[in-house]
Amino acid sequence: MNTLPHFRYHPDALATGSITASDIRCECCEQIRGFIYTGPVYAIEEYQNSLCPWCISDGTAHARFGATFADESGIGGYGAWDHVPKDVISEIAHRTPGFSGWQQEQWWTHCNDAAMYLGRQGHKELKAIGDDAIRAIRENTGLEGTDWERFYRDLHKDGSPTAYLFRCRHCGTLGGYQDCD
Repeated sequence: MNTLPHFRYHPDALATGSITASDIRCECCEQIRGFIYTGPVYAIEEYQNSLCPWCISDGTAHARFGATFADESGIGGYGAWDHVPKDVISEIAHRTPGFSGWQQEQWWTHCNDAAMYLGRQGHKELKAIGDDAIRAIRENTGLEGTDWERFYRDLHKDGSPTAYLFRCRHCGTLGGYQDCD
């Protein structure tokens, strides 16, 4: 198997499930490379589960098919989080594996840069990561007291509601958001 390319904004796309081991031939380079991208693809044609990580990483899938992997407006939470340079938006939208959410995905930003996507989290996962992770999601919900406790207990990594956790590449702050079906 090939060594996966490094994605600075999605450093472990295999662990998050956005990339999986596969013997599927890539629609872009027409090679079987041992891995395939399983996240969202926005393009005129359907390319779900048919692009390899290398064609995403080097921008070939975007150049050849116009494929994007994250909503450019969602990078920064539609203006709710830090503004980031256009080259960062381009790298995430065109050369970084995205992730699937219940609603339109967002990419948390901090320190005027996009953060690293760590994956979907439920209450058990947030608790294992620690208080900073719990606080990041609680603050994003705007819930307090028993409303927060009830919502927190219902968070599920593979269900609804779920949380999407990120870590700032510069200061290490955790942040993110949550959504449900």
